[in-house]
This record gives sequence, structure tokens and C-alpha cells, in this order.
Amino acid sequence: MDLLKERILKDGTVKPGNVLKVDSFLNHQMDIQLINEIGKEFKRLFSDCPVTKILTIEASGIGIACIAAQYFNVPVVFAKKTHTINLDGETYSARVQSFTHQTVYDVILSKKYLGPEDHVLLIDDFLANGCALQGLIEIVNEAGATLEGAGIVIEKGFQSGGKIIRDMGVRLESLAIIDSMSDSSLTFRN
Repeated sequence: MDLLKERILKDGTVKPGNVLKVDSFLNHQMDIQLINEIGKEFKRLFSDCPVTKILTIEASGIGIACIAAQYFNVPVVFAKKTHTINLDGETYSARVQSFTHQTVYDVILSKKYLGPEDHVLLIDDFLANGCALQGLIEIVNEAGATLEGAGIVIEKGFQSGGKIIRDMGVRLESLAIIDSMSDSSLTFRN
């Protein structure tokens, strides 16, 4: 998606440790016009899938998933990173390690919102090592739902996540795949 790649080059910054900061337009301050185009692109890419739910993980994926969901006309459900008192009833859970935060946590989803009748599209902002997606896939499988695929805004192609997810047989569509990154430049896969 050229519009996204241009924006990453213009406003993204590379931090030590292969961290790409896109917080001025994607995951802290959100450029809704850009995210609207991202939502349309996910709908185009997965238009052949009978999606009934979009599943993401809190927090950065929620806004992107919500805008994409309007094009699929389906609800968004998201896995929470903490168990709160208003999360009642039975839950699905999976252990996830965050590349950015360097922490391991359990993600939790109420069983009320995902079941065997659902056809699920996963949406997230980044794919690095694939741990978050693997956790969401585990939840989809535990629910007995059908996984239609995963839509990622930015994939770090030089890390293992994309290969791991594709090797699992999951249809993975990334809008921008970065092949290499340094303090002074980044290169996209064509």
C-alpha cells in the first residue's frame, strides 16, 4: 500500500533495537483518513472471506480493527491484557510475549463473544516475532471458530513472525513489509 509506505518514510522513526515508531499517525495519535484507507484495503484483500468477527489485541490494534470492521459490517472483539472485575464468566486465554514492551502476559477474551459459528479475521498494527498473532490464533482455535486470515498494517519482514504465521498455514496479508531497517533508512519488500 503506497500511501502507507510513503507515510512511514515521511513520519516514522527508527529507534535502537529495531523499533519503528509510527505513533504520530498509527498507534498513539491516529490519522483517521489513513486508517480509513487501511480499512478499505483489508476489505479488498479479504473480500472473498465470510468474516463474522474481527479480533485484535489491546490496545493499538483496536482503532484499526474498528475502522476495518465498518467495511465488513461486523463487530470487533479484542483480547484484554489484564483481567478486570467487569470481565465475568468463562474466558479464553493465551500467553503472549510483546516485542515492543519486552514482557510476557496473558491475553483474555470472554467466551460470550467468540464461538464455533464465527469466521474470524485477525487485525493488528505490527507483526515482529508473531507472538501476539499466535496468541490470538490459539484463542480462535480454543473457541472452535474458523480463522479466515490475518491483516497486518506493518510487518517486519526481517524478523521471524511472518514466516512462523505463514508456515502455520494462515493467510497473512501485510500492507507494508519492511525488509531492513537502520537508523538512517528502511527498505520495503515489493
